[in-house]
Amino acid sequence: MYDPTRLAALVAVAEAGSITRAAERLGYSPPALSQQLAKLEREAGALLLVRSHRGARLTEAGELLVARARRVLDEMERARHELARLTGLSGGTLRLGTFQTAGIHLLPPVLSAFRRAHPDVELTVANYEPPDGVSAVAAGEVDLALTHTYEPADPAPLPSSVRAEPVLVEELVLVTAPGHVLADGAARLPLSALAGQPLISMAPDHPPRQGVEAALARVGATPAVRVESPGYALVCALVSAGLGVAVVPEMVARTAVTPVGLRLLEPGDLRRTISVVHRTDRQAPAAEAFRALLRGVFGRATR
Repeated sequence: MYDPTRLAALVAVAEAGSITRAAERLGYSPPALSQQLAKLEREAGALLLVRSHRGARLTEAGELLVARARRVLDEMERARHELARLTGLSGGTLRLGTFQTAGIHLLPPVLSAFRRAHPDVELTVANYEPPDGVSAVAAGEVDLALTHTYEPADPAPLPSSVRAEPVLVEELVLVTAPGHVLADGAARLPLSALAGQPLISMAPDHPPRQGVEAALARVGATPAVRVESPGYALVCALVSAGLGVAVVPEMVARTAVTPVGLRLLEPGDLRRTISVVHRTDRQAPAAEAFRALLRGVFGRATR
């Protein structure tokens, strides 16, 4: 049986015309989406896509499977909608909290799928920079919140009334100005190679990043510009302008508005985990449905 998540990935590539654009739409990194498509090709026993520098096009087998996949996904959405009515999801409100990166790159496709499945549920979305979303859920201001943690870092204790469920883990990568010497090469760059490099730094005023900044300081990366607010778009813009290098989540690097070079780091133990936070003592049907949809789109995060 084909995995519905992989079928949805194939449909997204067919509609977007490239793996990169489809990955942006679905909230994956391009390598992660390519892995899902490769698994689907193994399941199908046939080549589904022809990849080129211009994008990706469907093979005859791919076109056949996409046509069937659309029918399967449509039926699944109808089933979700009908079940929602049976379980009380024919009205009410779902209050969501998110931080900026997730709100731009992760939430839209999930919200769109939720709206199609549960059109009668009123949605509200509020911005909470982590870890403020955790407090908002604990206080009952929102039903669910997307938040993040970084590694390495000292784990922050959660209130007893909430639980964090990981939905996506991504590496932190090096971003540089285009053509920078450190961006030249396909192999992972040792972290020690950042010694003496001017760093666009988000410390000391961004607690989730402090452990990462400390790791960079230990290898000798020198703060050149401090960005006190957690705005990755600004960080990438300063990097693109040649003011220094930065270490940011891979999703941020691959969706940067300004041109940057990208390089994976060695060891790959600098990470960001994105989680959905919910209350343990009560959970509305709409919130449970949204969490299930998140799991279906992104899968349970594993290292």
